[in-house]
Amino acid sequence: MAFTAKDVMTLREKSGAGMLECKKALTDADGDMEKAAELLRERGIAKAVKKEGRIAAEGAVGAYVCPECGVGVLLEINCESDFVSRGDKFHEIVDSVAEVVAKNKPADVEALNACKLGNGTVKDYITNQTAVIGEKISIRRFEIYETNGKIETYIHMGGKVGVMVDAAGFTAGAEDTLHDVALQIAAAKPSYVTEAEVPAEVIAKEKKIMLVQMQSDPKNANKPESILEKIVAGKLGKYYQDNCLLDQAFVKDDSLKVKDVIGKKFTVARFVRFEMGEGIEKKSENLQDEVAKQIESMKK
Repeated sequence: MAFTAKDVMTLREKSGAGMLECKKALTDADGDMEKAAELLRERGIAKAVKKEGRIAAEGAVGAYVCPECGVGVLLEINCESDFVSRGDKFHEIVDSVAEVVAKNKPADVEALNACKLGNGTVKDYITNQTAVIGEKISIRRFEIYETNGKIETYIHMGGKVGVMVDAAGFTAGAEDTLHDVALQIAAAKPSYVTEAEVPAEVIAKEKKIMLVQMQSDPKNANKPESILEKIVAGKLGKYYQDNCLLDQAFVKDDSLKVKDVIGKKFTVARFVRFEMGEGIEKKSENLQDEVAKQIESMKK
């Protein structure tokens, strides 16, 4: 029985499998749609669709740098369990997709899914790997730096935290210092490079919070607001030290600030820090509930 390109698309939508897998299944099933769908299930490909509703709250952050083209990528891909996220196979997936991002520079995850990888698209690849691994895999986010400077990346704890730094005016021999800066960002979590980058509305909000805290302290009951505002202005220095990279105490020697360590070796133009799973609500079920659900599903 002959089949058309539309049949392949229909099977793909129903199964979630890649175009090539659907075409092969229809060929092997002599064009029979139902039989082809069964073949995909037997081959473990269609099961990926059933996992799309699950929460992928584990995973890893990976990086890829192309020194010849001045492109760096920081990427987060999620899965369902920590066990899978620590496996070599999962890290191969992260590395493969990160390289595709660097070469194609897609605008967003949707555009990335349409990029070519192997014999299909990135979406096809992720769907197939979901079937292989047995867990939902999803590309969450990525950042691309294209620069004339030097890019440094650092991946901490097997992908739990990832950092990418763009250094301008880099001086040869300063590689260790740049690496230390990446470590600093991973450990100290700065939000900005310098004080000048902190938005005015953020400063205004911090001042308001500090002022309310001061006014709530009985020790300041008799102090005029003008005095409290001066004290708050002084406290902003601590905010800058905590949140601005160059003002932070150097993690390897807290007698120095990061800007003192860097000196004139280079200028930190920008940086990005990904913490795996930040902001994702993890599904939490106790063992009794999980067993009860499994028993109930077996009865159906």
